[in-house]
Amino acid sequence: MTSPSDARMDLLLAVAASIETEPPVTIGTMFRSPAIRSGHKIVAFLGHRERLIVKVPVDRAAALIDGGSAEPVTMGKRTMREWVALIPADNDKSTLAAWIPPAQEAFRYVSES
Repeated sequence: MTSPSDARMDLLLAVAASIETEPPVTIGTMFRSPAIRSGHKIVAFLGHRERLIVKVPVDRAAALIDGGSAEPVTMGKRTMREWVALIPADNDKSTLAAWIPPAQEAFRYVSES
């Protein structure tokens, strides 16, 4: 995997900053990509084509995919049921606005599981 662009890394940091929790989320790695962590759990990470990949409940993942704002995540031949790749918008400001709510949902979901 190639390194994320500076713009995508800035977006990831802004998404992480939007998740208000104590202690704060941290930036780590998942599959050698920058990731948002809560303790030892991954909340989201930058994946293929610099999409933000988040972990949400299965029904929410299906709704995001059906609504056209996300794509399924496939690793090898396996489609991950709780992970979706959020599709970036036309510009960084709109992308950030679209990525924050699902990332906050992902944090709540991961924290509860």
